[in-house]
Amino acid sequence: MNNADLVIVNGRVRTVDPSKPFAEAVAILGNRIAAVGDNAEILALKGSATRVFDAAGRTVLPGFVESHLHVFPGGLELDHCDLSGVRGVFAVSEKIRGYVATRPGSDLVIGQAADYTMLSDQAITTRQDLDAILPDRPLLLFAPDHHTAWANTAALAAAGILHGKPVGVGNEIVMAPDGTASGELREGEAFGPVLALSKVGTRVRQGLTNGGEPEPPTPEERAADRAVMKRGLEHLARHGITSFHNMDGNFYQLELIDELIEAGDFICRARVPMHFVDAMPIEALEKASAMTARYDSDRLRSGFVKLFMDGVIDSGTAAMLEDYADRPGWRGDPLFTAERFNAIATEADRRGLQIAVHAIGDRAVRMVLDGYEAARKANGVRDSRHRIEHIEVIHPDDIPRLVDYGVMASMQPPHPPGAGNFPLEPTVSKIGEHRWPWAYAWNTIRDAGGRLVFASDWPVSPVSVTEGIQAAVTRPSWKEGLRDHRQTLDQAIAGYTIDGAYTEFMEDRKGMLKPGYLADVVVLSGDIDATPPQEIGGLQVALTVCDGIVTWEG
Repeated sequence: MNNADLVIVNGRVRTVDPSKPFAEAVAILGNRIAAVGDNAEILALKGSATRVFDAAGRTVLPGFVESHLHVFPGGLELDHCDLSGVRGVFAVSEKIRGYVATRPGSDLVIGQAADYTMLSDQAITTRQDLDAILPDRPLLLFAPDHHTAWANTAALAAAGILHGKPVGVGNEIVMAPDGTASGELREGEAFGPVLALSKVGTRVRQGLTNGGEPEPPTPEERAADRAVMKRGLEHLARHGITSFHNMDGNFYQLELIDELIEAGDFICRARVPMHFVDAMPIEALEKASAMTARYDSDRLRSGFVKLFMDGVIDSGTAAMLEDYADRPGWRGDPLFTAERFNAIATEADRRGLQIAVHAIGDRAVRMVLDGYEAARKANGVRDSRHRIEHIEVIHPDDIPRLVDYGVMASMQPPHPPGAGNFPLEPTVSKIGEHRWPWAYAWNTIRDAGGRLVFASDWPVSPVSVTEGIQAAVTRPSWKEGLRDHRQTLDQAIAGYTIDGAYTEFMEDRKGMLKPGYLADVVVLSGDIDATPPQEIGGLQVALTVCDGIVTWEG
C-alpha cells in the first residue's frame, strides 16, 4: 500500500461499521479511507509527506450527512438579524435597532428565528408593534419555521399588500378588523411580495418559493450569489457536515455549486432536488430528469423531486385529519388535491426519481402515503426509498403503511417542542393531548420497523449536528406515561451518518469509516461517550475532511 496522505491517530474512533465498531486511528489515501485500526497499524502507513493529526482522545466519526436543509437561503440568512432566544419588547427592539445601525440605508431589513410569542405570551405580533420598533424602513421578521412572517407597515405598503391581495390555498395575509393587513403573513405567497423587495433574496429563495429559475443575473450578481452559496457551504463544513440533502432546488443552485467545485472551492457533497409546485404541469418533471442526468457524481447530484403537501402546526397551515385542538372547525388545507398528487407521484416514480414530501399534519402524511401507494400500483414495487419530511403527527393506522412501502421517515431531533430550540406553546396545545402519542413518534415508528434519518432543517434550526444529537438523546416527555422517544447515542449518530447515506442510495461508499469508503471524516472537540448527554451540544468540530480534503480545522 502507498503511504497515506493523512493519518488521524490517538482517537476514540466510532466507525459506524458493525463489523468493526471502534478503533484508534484512520488512514486516508487520496479520497478514500485506506485503513482503520490501532495506532501502530496506521502509523506504519506514514511516509515523509504524510500529515499526522493527533485526535488526543477525542471522538472521530464518519463525516456527517445532513439529510434536510436549505443551504442557499441558509447562507443568505447568516447575514440577517438573528433573533433566536430574544424575547420581550425591549430585547427585540434593542436587537433590531442595533442590527440596523450597522446597515444604514432604506432596503428591507430581515430578522430570523423570531418566536411566535417574541413580544408577549398573550398577544399576536402586529404591524403596529413592529412600527414602534422600526417605523420608516421595511421590516420583515420570520418565525423559526419559516412558514410565518411579520411585517411592519412600511414593508406591507412597499409590497402592495397593506390592503391584502388574493393568495392560494394554504396561504394567508391575515387581515385586521379595520380591513388592513395585520402584519402576520402565513406561507410563501403571503410574505413573498415583501421578500421580493430584496432582489438578492428573490434569487436565493427561487428554488424554495416556486422551483423556477431566476432571471439571468449579471456577472456581478452571479458572483455575489456564489459567495452566498460558499458561505453556506463553509458553515456546514464548520459543523462537520460532509454531505447534505437540500430540500429546495433548481438548476441555478446546482450550477453555482458546480462553479465553486470547478474553481477549486469544493467544500461539501451536495444533493439538490427539483422543487415541484402545484402550478407546474406534470410535464415539468422532465426538468427533474434533466437535472438528474446532468449532475450525478459523488460530489454533486440531483436525482429527486421535493414537494410541500402542507404548512406547519403553529400557523394552522398543517393539514390534519381532525380539528385543531384550539380551533374547532379548522383542519388546515393540503396544497395538492389527492388526485393531482397521486398523478405526480406516479410519474416521478416512473421516471426513477426519488420523492421527498414535506408533510407535517396527519392528513398530509396520509395523502403522501396514498400517492406512494398509487405509484407502486401503477409502476410496480421497487427500492424507491421515497421520503416523508417531518411527520410531526401521524395517524396510528398509517405507521404500518410507512413501513410496508419502505418510506424513509425524515425527522428533525431539534423540532419536537421542548427538545431543542422550539418552546412547548403554541404547538402542543394546537396538536391536542389526545394526539400527543402520535406526535414526533420516533420510537413508535422504529418499533414498527420503520427507518429514520435525522437532520436540522437549517436554517429553521441551528445546523449543529452535536446539538441535534443532544436533542435526540435527551428529548423530554410532555406528560408522564407517554412513550419515551429518546434515542440511544448509537441511533442518534447513525441518524446523521449511515442512515443519511442509505437515504440517498450511497450506503455502499459513505456513512462509515471503512477501507474503500469515501474519505469523509469528522473529529470532535471531545469524547462524545464521556460527555454528559445534556452537554453533547457543546462539543465543537476540530477537523472536517471531505473527499480527502481538509475543509475545516478549528
